[in-house]
Amino acid sequence: MARIGYARVSTTDQDLDIQYARLKAEGCEIVRAEKVSGVSREGRGELATVIEFLRPGDELVVSRLDRLGRDTRDVLNIIHDCEQRGAFVTVLDPHVTTRGEMGHLVLTVLGMVAQMERRFIRERQREGIERAKSAGQYKGGKVRIDHENIRKLFASGVGITAIAKEIGCSRMQVYRVLNASNA
Repeated sequence: MARIGYARVSTTDQDLDIQYARLKAEGCEIVRAEKVSGVSREGRGELATVIEFLRPGDELVVSRLDRLGRDTRDVLNIIHDCEQRGAFVTVLDPHVTTRGEMGHLVLTVLGMVAQMERRFIRERQREGIERAKSAGQYKGGKVRIDHENIRKLFASGVGITAIAKEIGCSRMQVYRVLNASNA
């Protein structure tokens, strides 16, 4: 029986150290981590690896439920996939586990709250952007990666994976920049 930790942050400029340390302190022998959005399961290779690695009696541990996902259906599907492998899911804050029936109920409710919170955040963000636009103060989001460098590297024959590693972003971001250039 293994305790396997999963840590996630949404952007490359965020830090995984706190989650990683907490999962290690909780006895997770293995901790897999990634910097990718939790909006959907797409592009979350480390999570897929963890789930594939789970064996009967193992436990997937996350610091908070929103580290698994922001959508109730995704969270419940992830939990279902773990259970299909005979494994359990434990959330540290608040401490909830799927070892009992009550844990399933609590995790379902928490998943719904996380999804609702995400909708509220998007709505507040949209309202703030609209106010800034009407006041002539909106300049758009902060550019986190060097688009020009990505285009130059690609034009010189460097592969997508190598570009992503050099720039410090995901392959999907490289594809987005290149696709926007071709539009």
